[in-house]
This record gives sequence, structure tokens and C-alpha cells, in this order.
Amino acid sequence: MSTPHTQKSNRAPVGAVQCENTSLNLLKANDFVAKTIRDRMAAQSTLVINITSSAGSGKTTLMQATAARLKDTLSMAVLVGDLETERDAIRIREAGVPSLQIVTGGICHLEAQMVLQAMDHITLEGVDLLFIENVGNLVCPAAFDLGEDYRVTLIATTEGDDKPKKYPRMFLTSEVMLISKADLLPYVPFSVEAVVQDAREVNPDIHAITVSSTSGVGIDEWCEWLLERVREKKEATKAMIA
Repeated sequence: MSTPHTQKSNRAPVGAVQCENTSLNLLKANDFVAKTIRDRMAAQSTLVINITSSAGSGKTTLMQATAARLKDTLSMAVLVGDLETERDAIRIREAGVPSLQIVTGGICHLEAQMVLQAMDHITLEGVDLLFIENVGNLVCPAAFDLGEDYRVTLIATTEGDDKPKKYPRMFLTSEVMLISKADLLPYVPFSVEAVVQDAREVNPDIHAITVSSTSGVGIDEWCEWLLERVREKKEATKAMIA
């Protein structure tokens, strides 16, 4: 009987060293730091949202649109992850919200220890809402808890409506899916109905909102969702103290 292709060979090439799989230990360490972040933010009633997506799906533009709507209502801050440059953080600061760039130096995702270190370099006292804009990637960021209250994943109309089934773990671990760049729907082969159906087959509880940061479609609904979550976080903190 032939060996199934799914079975990995346990033979090491000549000159290679067999290494212990350290992924599990790495994720356990990450979860420990993530709990530290979650406890710290809970104590001061700060809602933490982890924003994920493919590169170019519009995370930073969404942060700018959200800042325009909510910066006079809420105290906000943004931590931005990218392999290089400070461009996105600059754009968000220009929108009137404090932002700090986390340069990963080639790592394709943010990890909790990166976020914890960055938190010491930005003022978070009195902040109602902290966004963590993750590195553009639908694979690795799905595995790393950053101490967030909610994970929100963008899927742009320009990248195709088949992503929830191709990258199921990201959508399984997200509470909200934002279908971004909705203003381009008339010009691209993208079905909102199909992407929502696929996402809910992966995660029946995922909440879907169609948005355009350019035209403003869906931004009110998105901001109302955020305001309600901020209210819930503050009430939960009061109940914990009581």
C-alpha cells in the first residue's frame, strides 16, 4: 500500500538537525502575555479591537474614517503593525488620533509581547477604545491572541469573495467581518451574499457589515457597534469593581 501524500516524512536530510516543535510553547507564552494585556485594559475600561485583513484591504483608511466619526465622542488610540515604515501611523495621527507604529522587521504578524512593549510608549490612561491594526495577512495573525476583546476582519471587494473558506481560522476567530471597499461593488466580481454565507458556514455567529471608508456606506453602523461595545466594557468594569 502506498503512503498517503498527507503523511509527512520523518526522515531528515543529510546534515540536518531534527528540532523540537516549539509552536505550542510559543503560543502558550503568547497567551500568558495576552492575558496580562487583557487584565490591564479591563481594569481601566479600555475596549481593545484587533483589526485584521489581507494587505491592502483598507484597515488604515477605516481607522481614518472611524477617527473622523468618533474622535470627539471617544478617547481613542491606535497601535499599527507593519514590517517596515511608519506611514500608517502617520496617516492615523493626521486624522487626529494618537498612533504608534510597531515595526516587526519581517515578522508577518503581531504578537502579544510586541503589543505589551508598545503600550509603554503611548498614553493609554483614559482611553476608551484601543485599536490594534495587525499586519496585513489572513494566516499567521489568526493564531495570536493580542489581549483583544474583539477581533474584526476586513475582506475587500477587490480581493474576491472566496476568502472565508480559504482562510477559515481567521473568520472562525473573528466576531465581526467588515466587507470593505463597497463603493467598488458595481465594478468587481464580488458577491456580498456569497461571502456572508461562506463566513457563516465557518462561524455562524460572525456579524457582517458592508462598509466603504470612501463613500461612508456602513460607517454609521460600524461606529454604533463600537459605541455599544465600549458601553458594555465600561459596565463590565463597574460590575467587577462592585
